[in-house]
Amino acid sequence: MCLIGNRRASPGVYAFSVEKQDVPADSGGANGCIDPERAMLGASTAIIFTLKSRRFPIRVEKQRKRPFLSKKTNITNRKTIHIEWGDCDPAQIVYFPRYFAYFDACTAGLFKKVGLPKRQMLKTYGIIGIPLVDVRASFKVPSRFSDTVIVESEITEWRRSSFSVRHRLFNKDVLAVECFEIRVWATVSEADPERIESKPVPREVIERFSTKDLGRQKSRRAK
Repeated sequence: MCLIGNRRASPGVYAFSVEKQDVPADSGGANGCIDPERAMLGASTAIIFTLKSRRFPIRVEKQRKRPFLSKKTNITNRKTIHIEWGDCDPAQIVYFPRYFAYFDACTAGLFKKVGLPKRQMLKTYGIIGIPLVDVRASFKVPSRFSDTVIVESEITEWRRSSFSVRHRLFNKDVLAVECFEIRVWATVSEADPERIESKPVPREVIERFSTKDLGRQKSRRAK
């Protein structure tokens, strides 16, 4: 394992650390670390981001070990993305932070597909959002300027106040990037308005992600 980056943030700004995993000993860098140039050319790597907000720390309720409310859903959202010049680095391959911007939009698209556009969802349930508390990604094949890619997104696990999302980005039917997110159903703390805390995900929200419920929603819209 090799720590390749760490940045401290001023109050109100998100800080992140970047960590490479499963680094082969012969990958060409010092101390077994991946050579950045080789990684850019498509070497399979895994990057883990740990996000922290110094101004608004998220307090996640301690949970006992218990079965997931749902282990997997059948609702998958597909989003087509055209790689633009501004998404790429000087080598004309997608600069890796842009993938996380894609996946954030894809998560919003997944909720919109089940009838929960983000703006409406925040207003209806009185939350401030579904912030990211953990994310990891595996970059398998580079995507380049002018490529058209497809991202498939699905919620794979529901917990009491958090859930897991998987994104798979395909370039010409080849899996290029796979990303796993953990997000929380978050609200402003009643005890301290400067803090964010998690709250239970409403059962009705979880039920929207079943194919049976999605069928009923389409039927109502068709009438």
